[in-house]
Amino acid sequence: MDDDYLAINRANWDSRAPLHARAYGLDTYLDDPSALSGVVRFDLPRLGDVAGLDAVHLQCHIGTDTLSLHRLGARMTGVDLSRASVEQARELARAVGADITYVESDVYESPAALAHRTYDLVYTGIGAICWLPDIARWARTVAELLRPGGRLFIRDMHPVLNACLAMTIADEHPDRSQQPWISGPGEGALARALPYWEQPEPLEWNEDVTYAGSEKVTSPRSVEWNHSLGEIVTAVLEAGLTLTSLVEHDSVPFEAFADVMSYDEPTGEYRLATRPERLPATFTLTAVKG
Repeated sequence: MDDDYLAINRANWDSRAPLHARAYGLDTYLDDPSALSGVVRFDLPRLGDVAGLDAVHLQCHIGTDTLSLHRLGARMTGVDLSRASVEQARELARAVGADITYVESDVYESPAALAHRTYDLVYTGIGAICWLPDIARWARTVAELLRPGGRLFIRDMHPVLNACLAMTIADEHPDRSQQPWISGPGEGALARALPYWEQPEPLEWNEDVTYAGSEKVTSPRSVEWNHSLGEIVTAVLEAGLTLTSLVEHDSVPFEAFADVMSYDEPTGEYRLATRPERLPATFTLTAVKG
């Protein structure tokens, strides 16, 4: 697919940004100078000490995770292809008095957009890499952004979760014997019905509402790609990074599938309501540039 995917997804995220600024509970960050996003808070045990690090957050959206890393002591730069998202992120930083630099750029062009500056930490969070068509190119971009000894930290949706669709018995696939179902009778249903490995052509969606709130977006069309866990790890290794950890989690920060997930108070995340050990929902990967 040509660069049209950037225009499609930029318009989609431009339309999401003001909705998410209203739905993300930004007042929490204004009222509490120590508040962290749930995503960053969840991974504190794996993130380690970031104080004093020069860090770049790729696909930062409206900047809640970026601000959280700033509050942990990192010198932050956020990058996003959506101008509206960058504007919302800048406004949040101004409102709380945080010295954060935001740059409008897609991931692959970010080294040039950042004047080929290098960083101690490249961070990327939930729901990011599915918008990129080529995971190997992503890993090479990360390596270009890292200085020697710098590290990559990514927590994102697990490709198994991305390959699932939520269904009920009345849906278009009633013959359960013909589907690799994750959930059993009476539990709702999840079918692994979408590509697990990266494909040349994207999946296309037209969704009137986002995962946050019920307001309708003005540009509902989006395109995305799944990347298998093996493809992600291989891309990181082939880019010259050394893998230092890979952890799979049974939880995700939002209700990815209605009717089959429940909220877990201790983690602040959602997992399968019954036998959550069946579904890897997210993963955390860290790597270092030699």
